[in-house]
Amino acid sequence: MHFKFEKLKKYLTELNEQGLCLAFSGGIDSLLLLYLCKEQDILALTFNSGFQTADEIRLTQDLCKKHNIRQKIIKIDIFQNPVILKNPKDRCYHCKKMLFEAAFKIAKENGRKNIIDGTNFDDLGVYRPGRKALAELGVISPFAEFKITKREIREYAKTCGIELFNKPSSPCLATRFPYVTQLTPEKLKIVEKGEEILKSHGFECCRLRLHENIARIEISQEKFNEFLNKKDEIVTKLKNLEISYITLDLEGLRSGSMDVF
Repeated sequence: MHFKFEKLKKYLTELNEQGLCLAFSGGIDSLLLLYLCKEQDILALTFNSGFQTADEIRLTQDLCKKHNIRQKIIKIDIFQNPVILKNPKDRCYHCKKMLFEAAFKIAKENGRKNIIDGTNFDDLGVYRPGRKALAELGVISPFAEFKITKREIREYAKTCGIELFNKPSSPCLATRFPYVTQLTPEKLKIVEKGEEILKSHGFECCRLRLHENIARIEISQEKFNEFLNKKDEIVTKLKNLEISYITLDLEGLRSGSMDVF
């Protein structure tokens, strides 16, 4: 495994010969890339489009400061794009295209040719329409190219002493809604606040999927009893967000439960 990462570090150095930007979300994939590039002059680009939480944005800023990496927050009003707000099955394609077109503009302004992202080898086997936009624009995904999996990323991050090596994945807030559900700032804020409530009660790994006025909560099955012991307080707080019905998904937490194939 370590041999893969040694080759990867050499590759990143070569990419930086023409200037390098990193699409940095604060997740463990992009965080490991940030760590591997910390000795180089790279520019971290973080999107603030309304699909990220305020906590996630702050985390990226803290991590860039910690590793002395220059960062640019790219603010994009995703709510000006009517196609994305209709939440079609290929929403991620349209969103990634909009975000990374802006990213390449920033990269060019800063004299940098290459942009890398944290797409890993496992991502190639699941529904990710955004990959098409990345390929069209020329975004480079080093982990995918070197066939490095999520498990390998976490294991290597741990050996590097990265405290967040086991950080739960945090996909964008739009993934909490069924396809063809009109997205609004108000709906996204309900999901953000709802998951903050769940996390404040000890359910760090969670999803609050919103089906109109029904909230479907996904947590690990091992946490079900703990959730039921705390349900009264949680339900009261969630209903204060004007959610009419609160449900616990008996299949538990799983990535991509809203995906359509």
